[in-house]
Amino acid sequence: MKPKVLVITGPTAVGKTATSMSLAHSLHGEIISGDSMQVYQGMDIGTAKATTVERTQIPHHMIDLVTPDESFSVQDYQQQARACIADITNRGAIPLIVGGTGLYIESVIYEYEMPDVAEHPEIRRRYVAMAEQKGVAYLHQQLFQVDPESAKKLHPNDVRRVIRALEVHEVTGTPFSQLKRKGSSPFDVLWLGLTMPRELLYERINQRVDHMLKRGLIEEVETLKAKGYHLGLTSMQAIGYKEMMWYLNGEISYEEAVRVLKQGTRKYAKRQLSWFRRNNDINWFDMTQPDVWQEIKKLVAGKFNQSEE
Repeated sequence: MKPKVLVITGPTAVGKTATSMSLAHSLHGEIISGDSMQVYQGMDIGTAKATTVERTQIPHHMIDLVTPDESFSVQDYQQQARACIADITNRGAIPLIVGGTGLYIESVIYEYEMPDVAEHPEIRRRYVAMAEQKGVAYLHQQLFQVDPESAKKLHPNDVRRVIRALEVHEVTGTPFSQLKRKGSSPFDVLWLGLTMPRELLYERINQRVDHMLKRGLIEEVETLKAKGYHLGLTSMQAIGYKEMMWYLNGEISYEEAVRVLKQGTRKYAKRQLSWFRRNNDINWFDMTQPDVWQEIKKLVAGKFNQSEE
C-alpha cells in the first residue's frame, strides 16, 4: 500500500501556511517544506519560514539543513524529503508537503529519474568563465539553444543550475529536461492548489514584502553579508536577498530595492502558477470563495478517512 501524502501548493502569499497548519492539526500531520530556499540556515524572514511557535505546534522538516554557501541539489531534496515521508509515515502521522517550488515537490512525488552525471570541473570552469566574460544572459541563451525546456524554468541569475543543465547536456548529449519525470508516483497523493484573483494576490504580495521589511529583512541580509555570503551564491539569488544585497552594496536605492522586490515577487508568483497549472493532478481552490474551507476539509476527509469536524 502506497504511503499517503498531502501536498499543499500555490503561489507565494496565497495562504499555504495557515491552511497547512490547520490541516496538520486535524490530521495529526507533520509538515515538509516544499520551498527550495528554506533549506538554508539564517535565511528566515525572506523565505517566510515557519515561526518558532508554529514549529513548536507542528513538527517541520526540510528546513535549515545547510549554510548559504553549501550546495543543495534537487537530488538532495528528493532523497531527504522521501526519507522524511518514510519516517513520518512509520510513526503513524501524515506527511504534508507545503510550498511553491514545483520542481522540488514533483521530484519527490513522481518517479523522477535524476541524471546520474558526475561533476566535470573542467566543463564547469569553462562555463563559469563564459558567464564572467559574456554575462549570465549569454550563458542562459546557450542553454536555451540546447535545452529550451530547462531554460524556461531557470532564471538567468541561477547560474549554478544553468551550468549544471549545460554540463549534463554536454556529457550525455541529452537535454537535462528529458532526464527527469518517469512514470507514476510511489505515493498515494492528494494535491491541493490554492489560488485567488490576481489583483488580490498581488496586493497580498505587496503587504507581505512590507511585513518582511518591518520584521527585519534588511538586518537579516546584513548579517549574511557580514559572514561573507555574496551574490555569486545560489542562495543569495533568492527573491528578497539579491535585492537587499544590491541596496547594501550601494547599487540601488532603498526605494528601488523595495519596488524591484515587489515586482520580482509578483513575477515569481506568476511563474509558480504557470508551472502548477500544467499538473492535472492538482485540485484547485479559490481562497476567496465563502465555502472554500468546507470544500477543502471535505476532500481531505475523504482521502484520509477523517471526519470533517
